[in-house]
Amino acid sequence: MDEITIDELRGDGLKIAQPLNGYRFSLDPILLSNFARLREGGRIADLGTGCGIIPLLLAKQNKSATIVGIDFQEHMAALARHNVILNGYDDRVSILTEDIASLKGHFPVSSFDLVVSNPPYRKPGTGRVSPKAGRDKARHETTATLADFMSMAKYLVKPAGRICFIYHVSRLVELFAEAVALKLAPLRLRMIHDNALSEAGMFMVELAKGRGGDMIIDPPLLVRDAHGGYSPEMSMLLGIQPVGDNRQKQGKGGVNAEW
Repeated sequence: MDEITIDELRGDGLKIAQPLNGYRFSLDPILLSNFARLREGGRIADLGTGCGIIPLLLAKQNKSATIVGIDFQEHMAALARHNVILNGYDDRVSILTEDIASLKGHFPVSSFDLVVSNPPYRKPGTGRVSPKAGRDKARHETTATLADFMSMAKYLVKPAGRICFIYHVSRLVELFAEAVALKLAPLRLRMIHDNALSEAGMFMVELAKGRGGDMIIDPPLLVRDAHGGYSPEMSMLLGIQPVGDNRQKQGKGGVNAEW
């Protein structure tokens, strides 16, 4: 069994157990949790929860929400359950080990007010193969595709609810095409750049079922500043302070910033 580390998110006070050499969460769940703009209460589903960081971040933000994290890998779901208990949220956060395609057997249609997901963004046979166990399953589509994630999100969310995804920019057109096919209305889009001079690498999108409206394009999110340290917005999200020449230290534990 892989060695486990306990890492602390300084800005949120959460402790996260994750594999030392396997898949470790990056900035994506932190950005998506902030993008979701929670309302008080309600039910939330996280598709592909990994170690459970998104449900924990959302539970901390929303003191009355109930959240279900879903992952098809039993060892990751077990870690997520451990993290839920470790942080004292087992009264409001539950973890289900299940494949995306099988969720209709667990939940009635329109069960959730918000559905979030950070799905695998690489198609099978593309990209580098990681030597670290678990990373390829988290990054590559295996048992479920983007279309499967979006279709299930539509099934699970209420007509007045919202769907929020973070995804790789190379598949933005594909995601919007799937949204049109599923009759999901894009309400908000935010591009994510490593710095002010770089092309966008990721994006976040908010979709709605059963209602429309003009799409809002949020200002771009910059991960790093001109000196290579975290930008002011990222520093705020991570709960870190500028050090020396404006480069920041993340502190104990660590966030795997893959940009």
